[in-house]
Amino acid sequence: MKRVLAISAALGCLGVAASAPGDRTAAYPPVLAAGIDLPAGFQPEGIAIGTRPVAYFGSRVDGSIYRADLVTGQGEILSQGPGTPALGLQVDHHGRLFVAGGTGGDARVVDTGTGAVLASYPLGISPDTFVNDVVLTPTGAWFTDSRTPVLYHLPVGDQDALPSPTAVVRRPLTGDIRYEPGAINANGIVRTPDGTGLIIMQSVTGRLFRVDPATGTTRRIDLGAETLPNGDGLLLRGDTLLVVQNRSNTIAVVALDHAGTTGSVVGRVTDPRFDVPTTVAAYEERLYLPNARYTTPPTPTTSYSAVGVDRRT
Repeated sequence: MKRVLAISAALGCLGVAASAPGDRTAAYPPVLAAGIDLPAGFQPEGIAIGTRPVAYFGSRVDGSIYRADLVTGQGEILSQGPGTPALGLQVDHHGRLFVAGGTGGDARVVDTGTGAVLASYPLGISPDTFVNDVVLTPTGAWFTDSRTPVLYHLPVGDQDALPSPTAVVRRPLTGDIRYEPGAINANGIVRTPDGTGLIIMQSVTGRLFRVDPATGTTRRIDLGAETLPNGDGLLLRGDTLLVVQNRSNTIAVVALDHAGTTGSVVGRVTDPRFDVPTTVAAYEERLYLPNARYTTPPTPTTSYSAVGVDRRT
């Protein structure tokens, strides 16, 4: 019973911003879909949800972006991909979607209203690059690279103006983290609870690291005897960190100290509908996770979906 209460209390921290004035959801809480069907053969990886009940999914096949209504479950291709992956996603309050480009070694910013590409940024150098995930901070966007020990920073300008490609900052990672060749290293990324640092997931070791964004110095986050094998996408609300363990079909619930230096696993959430989920985003009382289905041979007709689970589970 104590474990169930701990999980419920931790997940109860995962509130999101209130709907903007004029949204159809402002007056009445929406009845959210329990899941979203994605296009056949889509091969989803990332998900982003803003302040409205709309989710954006990226395809690791060709980088297309799919936009879905979380109330009706209906959706459409918003932006046709460039032929390289769309992995981690984040949407800002201007309606701009920041996209990590995987093996393309790049990032791009997409207008969520029109699907137009607003800007593109070369980041890594092929073949030693895998731009995997992104987090937005008050200073801009930070991207992980799973093959090269570096973070990429897109600094926003006055009034959140997008930077030029020459303004990209490459911050080498030093300190405790050690990259393993041929493996998925830095993957998911979020801010620390106090906002002063960054937290990254190293998938191959199952370890979390705190990063000083000013220097790139990493320190392993002390989880006691726990590791998080198959750790992938991250979601932070308050002092609670959700870690999606993809091939384990599990979400680990981690209670962090405010600085993000230590933590403890207070529970895990599973669902029989999980089929190798990669990451997680929240809206109201729901968590949504795209099923990447890595253990299922992909074909043009393979079905894909996102699963919605109650955050109070």
